[in-house]
Amino acid sequence: MVEVNSFPKCQKCQTGDLVPLSDFGSQGAPIHYKAWACTNPTCGFNIKIRNGDLYIDEPISDGALHTPRLR
Repeated sequence: MVEVNSFPKCQKCQTGDLVPLSDFGSQGAPIHYKAWACTNPTCGFNIKIRNGDLYIDEPISDGALHTPRLR
């Protein structure tokens, strides 16, 4: 087990921390550390991996309009 005491500082704003985000793949397998995002809401810096490509500073939505999928 890995113990984390702190996260790296955001290099864009120097205020927030970069925290890892995980997701699930199309077959339901977990994808750990798929993205990192700044905890400072006014900064919005993020870095993501999608289909092997690296994306930086994509727009972030609050998810208010998201409709959950029925399972």
